[in-house]
Amino acid sequence: MTSPGQLHPVPRRSTSELIADQLREAIMYGSLAPGDQLGETELAGRLGVSRGPLREAMQRLVQEGLLRSERHRGLFVRDLAPEDVRDVYTARLAVERTACELIMDGNRGEAVARLTAALEALVDAAATADRDAMSDADQAFHQTLVSCSGNTRLERMAQTLLVETRMCLTVMQDVYPEPSELVEEHQRILDAITEGDEELLLRLIRSHMMDTVARINGG
Repeated sequence: MTSPGQLHPVPRRSTSELIADQLREAIMYGSLAPGDQLGETELAGRLGVSRGPLREAMQRLVQEGLLRSERHRGLFVRDLAPEDVRDVYTARLAVERTACELIMDGNRGEAVARLTAALEALVDAAATADRDAMSDADQAFHQTLVSCSGNTRLERMAQTLLVETRMCLTVMQDVYPEPSELVEEHQRILDAITEGDEELLLRLIRSHMMDTVARINGG
């Protein structure tokens, strides 16, 4: 048994974990779209892996709720029903609302500095009008927001919503806010933190989440 504080070999990540990461990313960015069927033979060939670790990886994604299994048919990327979208953003609202309350009670100056940098990245992405880049920067801003709370459990909760949120944003491409509107929404959130206006901040976070649900679900 290794004594506390002693160095020991770092375990390598399993092949199935690496495969699961690739599949998550493909689902996240829409390369594997909602409703797509995952064929073992084709995927194993594309990834250059055997079926054993591929099956293990896919079962992991079934447990995470990203894939669904249909008896006698196989595995499919889960479709996002309107209620799923609402559930994702309701969960995000709970996490981010709590994060905002902690920020306002904590090191607000550090949060402003970090979020200013995140907003600058969003401005740069908006200047390109690249929807994927904007979605990534949008999500990075909110991940930074939760991180600024200093609560690692909230960060983990936000991380578990990452792929589903990105799936929602991919689905939303046709109704995504205009670049200037997207920047303005996040600027208002940052301004509320800068000014110490907690009531306004919580109102902005709620409207930001619920407006996104309305956009994705068509009103």
